[in-house]
Amino acid sequence: MKYPIKGSCQCGKIEYQLFSAPLMVVACHCKECQKLSTSAFSITAVVDSDSVEFKGKMVEWNRVADSGNINGARFCPTCGNRIYHFDPKEPKKIKLKPSNLSDTSIIKPTAHVWVSEKQDWYSIPEGVAIYDKQP
Repeated sequence: MKYPIKGSCQCGKIEYQLFSAPLMVVACHCKECQKLSTSAFSITAVVDSDSVEFKGKMVEWNRVADSGNINGARFCPTCGNRIYHFDPKEPKKIKLKPSNLSDTSIIKPTAHVWVSEKQDWYSIPEGVAIYDKQP
């Protein structure tokens, strides 16, 4: 994989560059991620916050997770495309939504979380870590 990889929202008003490989890529099957993705799960690439550079003005939305932690989201105010999630208690890491990268070949989940809420019709591939909830 050659870095940086460019990314953008659907309308192009938010652009970014990812300068290094994700620390991990996770598929989350919780009901909130199903709502977010309008699919069976959402993909997240956990990255160091200093390994990505954003251009454009994003808006923020927050919710309280089951753990009691804040789950913040930054997204494009025009097209609504989620760019990343974050926990204010962990400013050095962000949870990038990698489907909006120009090269999506890094999207290879090594773990599936919240499988206790997984859609019955989806089969998790062999060889990945599986967690009933958040590890």
